[in-house]
Amino acid sequence: MSRRILYAPSLLSADFLNMENSIRSLEGEHDWLHLDVMDGCFVPNITFGPGFVGAVRERFPREVLDVHLMIDHPERLIDDFISVGPDYLTVHAEADHHIHRTLSRIREKGGKAGVSINPGTSEQLLRPLLPFVDLVLVMSVNPGFGGQSFIQPMIDKVTMLSRWRTAGHYSFLIEMDGGIGKHNAAMVAQGGTDVLVMGSAVFGAPEPARTLREIRTLVKEATDRA
Repeated sequence: MSRRILYAPSLLSADFLNMENSIRSLEGEHDWLHLDVMDGCFVPNITFGPGFVGAVRERFPREVLDVHLMIDHPERLIDDFISVGPDYLTVHAEADHHIHRTLSRIREKGGKAGVSINPGTSEQLLRPLLPFVDLVLVMSVNPGFGGQSFIQPMIDKVTMLSRWRTAGHYSFLIEMDGGIGKHNAAMVAQGGTDVLVMGSAVFGAPEPARTLREIRTLVKEATDRA
């Protein structure tokens, strides 16, 4: 039996002036909604804050909100974000000098804690943190903007994380974000990824729901054969 793969369209690529209709255009073909929070410092872009996350939660109370903090010193804003109801709250290992404390704080406040690394960061940095997380996010592009090309060697990080998860009897999910679409989603899933984040590949398509269904079919066929 194939693993269950989860699909998390990134609202970074949705229509900012028509966000509600963008979410409804998915027609329930997704599993999570991925929200990229950028501060203009850790990455060269500025996007959403706690108010936006809270508005999405209020309008779509049943959605799984996967909030990715691409911000410096995320510990400053953990309480603000947790208070608006995300399901997963992910911080970057590169952005926090006391990452274990921050991850513990997320869990203490009732959230599921995630940790992420950029393409230039070794997965070895994550190994001591694996007992304390619910999600590991591997960036397969340099973060900051949508529509970038997939960096294929990042698959090796997912493979290693999957091995460590098995060896340590951990239960964290492995997520990948950046440059994923019809052309490579099956490969990403076969490499051990549980959650596929896709932005422009979904919201840039004429029919986002249909595109998601097609990607699901491609991935299922590939993983069933594996």
